[in-house]
Amino acid sequence: MRYTAGLDVGSTYTKVVIMDDDMQVVAHGMTNTGFKLDQAAQRAFETALDEAGLSREDVAYVVSTGYGRFQVPFRDVNVTDLTSAAWGSRHFFPNTQTVLDIGGQTMKAMRLDQEGRVKSFRLNDKCAAGTGAFLEKTARYMGFNTQEIGPLVSTSKEPVAISGVCAVFAESEVINHLSHGSAPADIMYGAMVSLVGRSIQLMKRVQIQPEVTLAGGILRFEMMARVIREHLNMEVNLPPAEMVQFIGAIGAAVLGHRRLRKLEREGAAGAHATERAP
Repeated sequence: MRYTAGLDVGSTYTKVVIMDDDMQVVAHGMTNTGFKLDQAAQRAFETALDEAGLSREDVAYVVSTGYGRFQVPFRDVNVTDLTSAAWGSRHFFPNTQTVLDIGGQTMKAMRLDQEGRVKSFRLNDKCAAGTGAFLEKTARYMGFNTQEIGPLVSTSKEPVAISGVCAVFAESEVINHLSHGSAPADIMYGAMVSLVGRSIQLMKRVQIQPEVTLAGGILRFEMMARVIREHLNMEVNLPPAEMVQFIGAIGAAVLGHRRLRKLEREGAAGAHATERAP
């Protein structure tokens, strides 16, 4: 059995998955990225190896992705986060044509061609109001941590409108709503609706096509996916359980197996050519 590893070094978290020849995830790990990206990659990798009961030598190919992909010293190759998100989405949902990936510091929408290549994409990485960090900051303003966002918003009766197009102005709105006695759950729901509105605009710019697959850490909140479905008025794909946060790493591991097969074909072709040589 051969294994590949995909390492997604993101701005907030570093994720890793180990995948076997049957294209099954046998282990995964995650750690805070911090400022020493190479060390974060090593920690996450070792966590996954321990979970799988494997050693470094058991992993035949390592593919890194994410904004810190160049800081993984033990990688065999690196790919962009757009490419890895596309292949990770197609791994679970082969007919995916549009991907929405919402992370802590970036939000990106992409449209794929029939072969799974990225045909068009748009990024929102200039303002925190259009990223997952906005939800986390909103929660902190109200005295809640990130893990409490899901349970909090599930108790909302009606979202409070948050219209600020800039994170600074949006945060001012949150403070204003609190001072007027709005329920924290309704404010949190409003922040989520505001973020979804930005994501819908991003998908429209890439000419959204079904099937739509969602990815990124913020999508681990069930309400987020529900609001996106309501706004799009269509069904959307959501990877199983916590795997929604590991789509980039999964895509990188998938590409690792594709790379291994390509190298084998090239090696076999070279061997046959040598046999035929006079």
